[in-house]
Amino acid sequence: MAAPESDSKSSFSLDSYHVSEELGFILPDPLEELPPYYQPWMDIALQVPELVHTHELRCHIDKMPQLSSQFLQTYRELRLAHLALSVMTMGYIWQEGENDTVEMLPQNLAVPYWEVSQRLGLPPILTHADAVLANWRKKDPEGPFDMENLELLLSLPGGDSVRGFFMVTLLVELEAVPALRNIPVVINGVRCGDAETVAGALEEISQSIQDMTDALKLMHVYVEPSVFYGIMRIFLSGWKDNPCMPKGLVYEGVQAAPMEYSGGSAAQSSLLHCFDELLGVKHEAKSGAFLTRMRSYMPPAHKELIQDISSQPPLKSFVQQEASERLNKAFQLCVTKLLALRSYHINMVSRFITVPAAHARQLRNQSKNSEGEMISRAPRALEERGTGGSGIMTFLKTVRDQTKDALLSQGSKEVNHDS
Repeated sequence: MAAPESDSKSSFSLDSYHVSEELGFILPDPLEELPPYYQPWMDIALQVPELVHTHELRCHIDKMPQLSSQFLQTYRELRLAHLALSVMTMGYIWQEGENDTVEMLPQNLAVPYWEVSQRLGLPPILTHADAVLANWRKKDPEGPFDMENLELLLSLPGGDSVRGFFMVTLLVELEAVPALRNIPVVINGVRCGDAETVAGALEEISQSIQDMTDALKLMHVYVEPSVFYGIMRIFLSGWKDNPCMPKGLVYEGVQAAPMEYSGGSAAQSSLLHCFDELLGVKHEAKSGAFLTRMRSYMPPAHKELIQDISSQPPLKSFVQQEASERLNKAFQLCVTKLLALRSYHINMVSRFITVPAAHARQLRNQSKNSEGEMISRAPRALEERGTGGSGIMTFLKTVRDQTKDALLSQGSKEVNHDS
């Protein structure tokens, strides 16, 4: 008689993973202010773009009082503090572009940043969890969750394109919410052998991935490629696998030896990791190692969710065992939509990185012109690399090709053709 009870206990749910029913991985209602004691941080963090532009940010941070992190009590206070300290750090390191980086983050910034990072289980560098998931507010609290009604809490140099880049990424996260909600439905359906339930949930996930791709297309509307490449990109760059900071960064007052951290990367979003684990997409050694390393840049509960999905009974085996045409089709469609999303991302990277990089090289070989200032800030060291430090096109194409391998062998051509 005990079996049903143990079944219900082990029913898979998102409840314990800091996943919101309405917003998925997005932090609900991020705080806009810290307790008054931390006003010196917020005063500087809110002015980072202007202070970088006037070359005064380092000077302001050097004079900042060293504050204790002990008065940060709630999770949302810690997330806002991490965002503020992250934005200040990226501005401090890259204020003068890649030619005049610093080797040490001053103690008054490094020590509280380290403490807040330790409490959150995040690294002391700007991550996707900061810049996107915890960096938004609605202008009208009752209004819609859309581009017109969203704004950033804190920004980096790059004007409207920074807002566009982070807010469009936020909308991609939002479109994934129905897919996230259906992951437990798939897992529980596989456990109890319910092919119809699993097929229905996979159909929902496919639609959600399509909606993510459609949201991603807004990048072309809201982000200017020359601004992304020439101004913004360096402020998302880290100090691991980055030729202009080969030794990493010393966090003064934390430890004497330099530390290395990767910059922001789409691979730090938990979404595709969850889909890969659910659908059985396997990544080869090099790209797999990079993706696994990016999980340590996620909030620990989100990383735990990915690991727990990976330890469930394999969906692909279940699909192959069940003689269900609807289930087969639903699984194939899911993988095909994930493939299409990754292919679209490659096209976008080409437009926002590869093409401007070639243009920058061409301009450097000519005399200085009106675009000289923008190009001089563009990170030459990262021309062929992502801000996370990966060789970007090779990595993205490898990951896309490995997604193809998850398709079922029979009937895959037919499904590909339909899509």
